[in-house]
Amino acid sequence: MSVIGQLRAAREYMYPKRTTSAFLEKGVLTPDEFVQAGDELVFKCPTWQWESGDPKKRKSYLPDDKQYLVTRNVPCQTRVSSMETMMAMEGDDEGDWLVSNVIKNQAIEDEFDIIDDEGEIITDEKVKQSETNEGVDDDDEYADMADFEDDNIVEDEAAITTTAATDDDNLIKVRTYDLSITYDKYYQTPRVWMMGYTAETHQPLTGKEMMEDVISDYANRTVTIEYHPHVSGPHASIHPCQHGKVMKTIVRNLIKSTDGDGDEGPSVSLYLFIFLKFVSSIIPTINYDFTMDVTADTSK
Repeated sequence: MSVIGQLRAAREYMYPKRTTSAFLEKGVLTPDEFVQAGDELVFKCPTWQWESGDPKKRKSYLPDDKQYLVTRNVPCQTRVSSMETMMAMEGDDEGDWLVSNVIKNQAIEDEFDIIDDEGEIITDEKVKQSETNEGVDDDDEYADMADFEDDNIVEDEAAITTTAATDDDNLIKVRTYDLSITYDKYYQTPRVWMMGYTAETHQPLTGKEMMEDVISDYANRTVTIEYHPHVSGPHASIHPCQHGKVMKTIVRNLIKSTDGDGDEGPSVSLYLFIFLKFVSSIIPTINYDFTMDVTADTSK
């Protein structure tokens, strides 16, 4: 592990464990709530399962047999670039929750740090320096994750059933992914990790190849290549710094749409179903299994 990786691990280790629920107020979870939400996901979607991982890397605040969630051999038939090109040609991207069309320089809530690819917190000076040196846009590193303008980020739909890839010659061979969900104690939210494999030989994809399956607004920005806390080797990972903010917005709109006094809100057991729907807007061509029976939007 690199020095930066060691510093990240130390930061998460030293950060206190959340013990009080803030699901409705901040969109975050306690470790116990993460387990509760994971149990519901495994029950409703059997393609997902709990893993214990390497005993040396287990987190003491999670049960030994429920360290992280995983689903394997998830098909990915097309590249995101092809989908984006087709949508642009058809002019069908307005209001579509799959693509973030507008990237703005928005202030991030104080409780969320913005971290660069090296694990350091980004300050205004670093942003300005990056713009000068690299000629990038005046966007914060991860600000684009919060820029969802659609009205249906979570909507009623039938369950999407994924089928494990096989060696049957009658089937079209496609890229596959192993997806896992860990609990980030520092950001107090789930975090998604992805490892892709080639269609013909099932060899690991390179980081550049995995970015081909990520919406271009997020590739190498919100989604970066990092080391998995439980599994060896580099993985593509969706940085969790904005997860709480996005989930807070979705939950707030769920409460608004509830009949009656609207004080109860959704159950914490629904968290991962809502979360995975949100994640699918970043990796729309990776067809993992999730079930949605709620409706929400991310309008302010």
